[in-house]
Amino acid sequence: MPSAIDVAQYILEHRGPMTVMKMQKLVYYSQAWSIVWDDAQLFPEPIEAWDNGPVVRALWEATRGHFKVGGVPGGNSNNVQGVQQDTVALVLDFYGDKDAQWLSDLTHMEAPWAEAYARGRNTEITLDRISEYYSTLSQNVEA
Repeated sequence: MPSAIDVAQYILEHRGPMTVMKMQKLVYYSQAWSIVWDDAQLFPEPIEAWDNGPVVRALWEATRGHFKVGGVPGGNSNNVQGVQQDTVALVLDFYGDKDAQWLSDLTHMEAPWAEAYARGRNTEITLDRISEYYSTLSQNVEA
């Protein structure tokens, strides 16, 4: 299983340099849709509800002090393989052209972040809640 840092590196190699905030949101959506589409967790690190939306703390630590990044120290995109690559590609096709603020605003309108944040800043957004919420969206899209 790749790490969140590996997924971020994969995203950066396929979309080019971007803000840390945008990268965090794309990693979040990659995890969310992997859970729904692939019935599998993409990476093991927890996601927390921070002021600007979902954040993987380990990824934040790896990019701390940077506004924009073109790579993540320790990230290995080769660890993202097979169906994982397909899922991330679909996420990038849909969300990749959006700016960081748009993605942050979107996460603020969605229940997993909003509910976790309401319980307190930096509260973990559970995989169960992510699965429950995004599965519902997936069904609405297919209908």
